[in-house]
Amino acid sequence: MTKKTIGRIEKIDFPEFELLDIESKVDTGAYTSAIHTHKIEETTINGEKFINFTLLDPEHIQYNEKEFSTKNYHKKIIKSSNGTSEERFAIQTTVTLFNETHNIELTLSERSDMKYPILLGRKFLTKKFIVDTSQKNNSFKSK
Repeated sequence: MTKKTIGRIEKIDFPEFELLDIESKVDTGAYTSAIHTHKIEETTINGEKFINFTLLDPEHIQYNEKEFSTKNYHKKIIKSSNGTSEERFAIQTTVTLFNETHNIELTLSERSDMKYPILLGRKFLTKKFIVDTSQKNNSFKSK
């Protein structure tokens, strides 16, 4: 597999969530990838645990008010850049870059104070991409 070069910022698609061209920060310092989640609620239905969540903020141009639900999740301890740890829910989904679909694990995170709603970390980037911080939106330009 030939590695594609991505920039520091990339517009990516999440087919499962019907989200297209979402600006994402490429962060080789972060191990895990994250997506901004507006609401997260863990529930139990007929003895099975589920999480319900809404992506992005109402202020985001692509916010669609859709609530998603999955029983395929787990909890994960994430250490932030300032050294504090927090427990987050993590889900599996797909992301499209350069017209190719890849599996990705995303932690559901409150990122409203961050400039970009998506963070792409090393676990996703490794063996697939080369990062050139002088570039941006290479995947989007290839559409």
